[in-house]
Amino acid sequence: MVMFCCAFLLQPACVLYTRSIMRSAAAETARAAAVPPTGAKEEWYEAYAKRRLKAVPEASCFHVGGSDDWEVEVDGMGSHVVSVGIRGHVRPLPLLGIVVAAFGEQDGEGILLDVEVSERVRPEWLTGSYGSWASVWD
Repeated sequence: MVMFCCAFLLQPACVLYTRSIMRSAAAETARAAAVPPTGAKEEWYEAYAKRRLKAVPEASCFHVGGSDDWEVEVDGMGSHVVSVGIRGHVRPLPLLGIVVAAFGEQDGEGILLDVEVSERVRPEWLTGSYGSWASVWD
């Protein structure tokens, strides 16, 4: 009974930790993609987000599938509003799988965790690019 209580408290903590790291990585990526350098590619920002997602342990109650499982989408690079979506999977502890599955979307890999952050990183009145801003001091 004590083990069940510990597991019952542990699983939500693991999922919340993973979601907080996902949200933080998405927010950092959105801020970085708001002012991309000339020739920037979306793949750069996907790699940036995946480096931050390495803070999530590769234990099934935190995340399954390794770094290849993370799906990162960046929309609006260089615009006033940048959106970053991150998707991954978690496999709950056996006793709690039914309960956790009732609250989330599930597929063959496990329970789907999905985080989307949309940030207004520049005010609309602010125009120009990073290069034009930096040229003021040249």
